[in-house]
Amino acid sequence: MAAQDSGNSSFDVIVIGGGPGGYVAAIRAAQLGLNAACVEVDKLGGVCLNIGCIPTKTLLTSAFMVNELSNADGHGISFEGFQANLGPAQKRSRAVADQMSKGIQYLFKKNKVTHIEGYGRLLGDGKVEVEKDGEKQVLTAGDIIVATGSRPRNLPFLQIDEERIWSSTGALFQEEAPGSLVVVGAGAVGMEFADIYNAYGSDVTVIEALDRVLPLEDADSAKEVTRAFKKRGIDIHTGASVDSTDVTANGVRISFKDKSGDHQVLDVDYVLSAVGRVPNTEDVGLDQVGVAMTEKGGFIAVDAAMRTNVSGVWAVGDCAGPPLLAHKGMHEGVVAAEHIAGQGHHTVDYGNIPNCTYCHPEVASVGLTEEQAKEQGLDIEVGKFPWVGNGRAVASGHATGFIKVIRDKRYSEIVGAHIVGPHATELIAEYVMGRHLESTVEEIDRAMHPHPTLSEAVAEGALASLGRPLHV
Repeated sequence: MAAQDSGNSSFDVIVIGGGPGGYVAAIRAAQLGLNAACVEVDKLGGVCLNIGCIPTKTLLTSAFMVNELSNADGHGISFEGFQANLGPAQKRSRAVADQMSKGIQYLFKKNKVTHIEGYGRLLGDGKVEVEKDGEKQVLTAGDIIVATGSRPRNLPFLQIDEERIWSSTGALFQEEAPGSLVVVGAGAVGMEFADIYNAYGSDVTVIEALDRVLPLEDADSAKEVTRAFKKRGIDIHTGASVDSTDVTANGVRISFKDKSGDHQVLDVDYVLSAVGRVPNTEDVGLDQVGVAMTEKGGFIAVDAAMRTNVSGVWAVGDCAGPPLLAHKGMHEGVVAAEHIAGQGHHTVDYGNIPNCTYCHPEVASVGLTEEQAKEQGLDIEVGKFPWVGNGRAVASGHATGFIKVIRDKRYSEIVGAHIVGPHATELIAEYVMGRHLESTVEEIDRAMHPHPTLSEAVAEGALASLGRPLHV
């Protein structure tokens, strides 16, 4: 489907960027009766739909199936000459991403959002320059939303070339699993790709500078995932710092100092750099129109309604600050659109944003970690419910991990919730809703959960924080 051409150059709202924050902002603005346009230089859906969340989760689904079939004997299923090839899975991931991107085109048409292909820049005074194939046009709008996203971070000693040293983008487009791979960075992206390539037979090593994998997660969650990954043969070095990476004739030589202070050298086929992302804020016209930036990270500075310091200019998503998560950007897009339309009655609750990592076992959380709660001086009680106490988890063969709930003793509110195990990224939503409604852990338990389901463990986790779980 081609970009829509209304023949119009004047709009109520122009969104620069068609990623999760941008396309949602454009759709919500149109729903509110505004004439909205979205300028996008690449495919609609941005990094998330095309080279991020969606294709990665597609590959993780394939990796999960590979691991399941590799251990299918207990189900009475056996194979002769079982093989797992990355190529078809990679092809499937591209098909899913393309399908989802086309879905955004359909949503734009349904909601009468004008899609304008090209690179957008602010010119000031409500004007946006759009450049495509060497030609430029100028659009005008009462309000402009900048949603230009982010890109992988490059480090001096870890220069991404997408040939031997990949970013997450390069890792998505491989049709064969290499013999060996080093993943630098053990955040969500790094751990997910370590999972994928391990499943397809690569010898995977993970190097993380901080003292644990998934450093944003609770320490207990990190320990559980580390244990599971090591059991699968993934080598993990935490508290390690990379000194250099040198591309050789046949691969990459990577030198690093481990947590003991010893220098190690590995010769591997490829290296994946998963050391974070930086905002796309250059060459967007922000300097020219005087948009203020944050001192840390170079993000666009915004208020609670997503306004910048320049009248009529707004910003949402990754370019507007951490956490760099698609669901956070989507909610910011809605907030911005509703305030522009004069119907802004809420803002984003940044204290209740769930984190999800889709490796196996899955990891999800919301609220404070146990360490953070103690640092804030809260009077808390912590409960853990292991999946081995849940019948559905045991029946499925996936009883690794736990649900951990941190409650405030005074009001019994959910301070934080942490899940490692089956469908953690789905189950966390119940705690997100509970926190949003200011529920107590008692209320989580008293809301009856069906048996036998994984959701029962959500209630058991709440009971554990009261010191009285029923099934462990």
